[in-house]
Amino acid sequence: MENPLLAPAAPGALPAFDRILPEHAEPALQTVIADNKAQLEQLLADDTASLNWEGLVEPLEDMGDRLGRAWGPVQHLFGVKATTDWRKAYNACLPKLTEYGLEMSQHEGLFQAYQRLSQSPGYAEFSPARKKVIVDALRDFKLAGIALPPKQKARYKEVALRLSELQAKFEENLMDSVQAFSKHVTDAALLAGMTEEGRAQAAEKARAKQLEGWLLTLDFPSYDAVVSYADNRELRLELYRAFATRASDQGPLAGLHDNTPLADEILALRDEQAKLLGFSNFAEVSLATKMAESPAAVEKFLLDLAVKAKPAAQAELEELQAFAKKRDGLDDFQPWDSAYYSEKLKEEKLGFSEEEVRPYFPAPQVIQGMFALVERIYGVSIEQVHGIATWHADVTTYALKESDGSEIGLFYLDPYARQDKRGGAWMDECLGRRRTHAGLQLPSAYLTCNFTPPLPPQNGQSRPALLTHDEVVTLFHEFGHGLHHLLTRVDEAAISGIRGVAWDAVELPSQFMENWCYDRETLRGFARHWKTGEPIPDPLLQKLQQSRTFQSGLATMRQIEFALFDLRLHRDFDPAQRGRVLDTLAQVRREVSVLPPPAWNRMPNSFTHVFAGGYAAGYYSYKWAEVLSADAFAAFEETAFAPATGHRFRNTVLANGGAREAMELFVEFRGRKPSIEPLLKQSGLV
Repeated sequence: MENPLLAPAAPGALPAFDRILPEHAEPALQTVIADNKAQLEQLLADDTASLNWEGLVEPLEDMGDRLGRAWGPVQHLFGVKATTDWRKAYNACLPKLTEYGLEMSQHEGLFQAYQRLSQSPGYAEFSPARKKVIVDALRDFKLAGIALPPKQKARYKEVALRLSELQAKFEENLMDSVQAFSKHVTDAALLAGMTEEGRAQAAEKARAKQLEGWLLTLDFPSYDAVVSYADNRELRLELYRAFATRASDQGPLAGLHDNTPLADEILALRDEQAKLLGFSNFAEVSLATKMAESPAAVEKFLLDLAVKAKPAAQAELEELQAFAKKRDGLDDFQPWDSAYYSEKLKEEKLGFSEEEVRPYFPAPQVIQGMFALVERIYGVSIEQVHGIATWHADVTTYALKESDGSEIGLFYLDPYARQDKRGGAWMDECLGRRRTHAGLQLPSAYLTCNFTPPLPPQNGQSRPALLTHDEVVTLFHEFGHGLHHLLTRVDEAAISGIRGVAWDAVELPSQFMENWCYDRETLRGFARHWKTGEPIPDPLLQKLQQSRTFQSGLATMRQIEFALFDLRLHRDFDPAQRGRVLDTLAQVRREVSVLPPPAWNRMPNSFTHVFAGGYAAGYYSYKWAEVLSADAFAAFEETAFAPATGHRFRNTVLANGGAREAMELFVEFRGRKPSIEPLLKQSGLV
């Protein structure tokens, strides 16, 4: 049987998602790895090949592209369609892929070939982009332990393989714990206060399981519908406890899918990895490829920001507590009261609630409005493309084109939450832009979200999915990542799009896009009532804009808490004191939290960014990128949103990918280094 993951592909050919099955994954990966190894040995047998770009780097790019075509769809399907069969396929492949990656990164002959190329006479004539590819590759060899003695190199490989396995299991445990919990409700009175949308979604979940009444779950839209709106405090506590103890030793599923031992082992292995490489701690390893100079510099940035935000956060909490006492006589304000009373206070202070604006944000309309904005800023066009194979009926595909009609790239949009789909929102690459002997391969991307889905038609009437404003912000954020990947003009695979970009700068394009969700002209362009077509009224639009600074102190301190915890966890790890995760978190909370959660809260057990994603000792990147994005958006405001500003942002930050240093690109766009003042102003902290 033909394996669609092994089919010969022209540059830009897309995965055959209508034909890819779990049983295709492992044979395809094994075949590509074996072929790549054989080709590499043949390549390195010719010393002269390593003295020019065409003889060394281009064949390696071809090998990487073949591997991406075999593995990329498998990795993607594991996230969006994590059935038992796809999990088995993914878990069978992951060790093989990790071992191959380590073998390549510790391959002495390959390292020497890159060194020869960097010392060859032709190197001086290379473009700056090609030189950066070589410099980055040599750096990455060293960070993978190329210089270690054989015994330590073997141990490094063992550690890396085990880390890959643990991180995948951490995420799987979290998915399983979310799916293992549900609360079946048959008494409508228990759901008092919940929005019509929230109750309807819960009823639909119950119907899908052939149950009467309503089913409450821990996917975020369902959880938020309870904790932000349900009047019943005990119900809020029940859902909060289940959510805050996912994959842990606490809560209703205590001990089931527990990530506690995995987190401890992950930290210990990362620390051992760092020591093998000659670093003092894993935080130093993490920062070796980022903009920030040192762990101390990151900590100073976070603590300085905390000094500015904490007074506001304390005042906001006191206001919230006083409001809850006045409204309901609540004397013992708790974390499971926070979202609920915040919504009520927002309604009272601003005359505004998320539910009030939801009818103005039907998903198809928001998507088109976002496209119109991007077309206006960057001089491109976005058109839906039909006939492309996808993995679910909800998925749509779009082509991004220049104003003259020439194609830039393509992206898939998978917007709604469903069973067996990983929670959260993310952008990932399908194909990267690269120049090949067969022509230019254009980039393609996956944009994945977990929005509340549209309800099934009732009485012959259909209704679109209605997004909260928070969901609108999430959509814009992920599309910002997508644009960074798609609008690259770099032809070298290793540094095109988001590849090679410093991790603490990679959030700049995404957080920059969030700013437009509060821009009057942008909102007036697409925020229209789903029934009447009426644009969002000016008073409501103004309240929405004002809501941006509502409790911004609390939101800022929450992110600082996460970032400081992550940094210290990796910087201060002591192998003699295992199991210090909760102690570290408690110490951070004593310093920066204004409303510490209960002792049974197990936030670290679901902190996939750090324990299963790429943000280890790098979660601060979100706050750092907010500084960059607020300052970048201020440039648009200062020029009255002149088209030239958009083109300059595209041609500097977005077009260059990892071909140039992130700070250099920001300075070229802004004319100076970033300032924190626009962020403080935007957040209402000055």
